[in-house]
Amino acid sequence: QVQLVESGGGLVQPGGSLRLSCAAPGVTPNYDAIGWFRQAPGKEREGVSCISNRDGNTYSAESVRGRFTISRDNAKNTVYLQMNDLKPDDTAVYYCVTALTVVGCRSLRGLGSWGEGAQVTVST
Repeated sequence: QVQLVESGGGLVQPGGSLRLSCAAPGVTPNYDAIGWFRQAPGKEREGVSCISNRDGNTYSAESVRGRFTISRDNAKNTVYLQMNDLKPDDTAVYYCVTALTVVGCRSLRGLGSWGEGAQVTVST
């Protein structure tokens, strides 16, 4: 399994923005997709947004569409999650995760490596 390292979490006020980064190897055999999942107390694990390394197709959870944007920088072996208009319900630990396909971001199936997680807290 590849090593994934998240950064960019922190405390932000509602309506603010954060950008998460995930450092990952550029070569990811067997796993086409990479993205972000989150876990909040009392909530089920949720696939937030994923991107295909092959064709750039993306998936985002309905709860974050229009607010979060996933992107990749292949030269830096890094995937980003730009989070805008953050809401208290976005508070969670965010994990960088590999997946066989982007579909895994929705189905929570075919997942591979997980990072240690980055805490995102949205509060006044």
